[in-house]
Amino acid sequence: QEIVKQAKAMVETAKIAIRNIRKEGNDQIKKLEKAKEISEDESKKAHDQIQKITDDHIAKVEEAFKAKEADILKV
Repeated sequence: QEIVKQAKAMVETAKIAIRNIRKEGNDQIKKLEKAKEISEDESKKAHDQIQKITDDHIAKVEEAFKAKEADILKV
């Protein structure tokens, strides 16, 4: 049970790291849009892509945790 708690904490840390990367990417896009280097449409598409990638990676982390949790609880 203690190992599961530690794994859950690691999952939360991973999710936070993924969200921080998303924030950095979104900030860079905002800067480009402000500097008129990209259009509003391009900015919106980029934000949507970043969100989709973020969701995919968070789902992968959750799947990996569920698989590990099952392995740990078998023992």
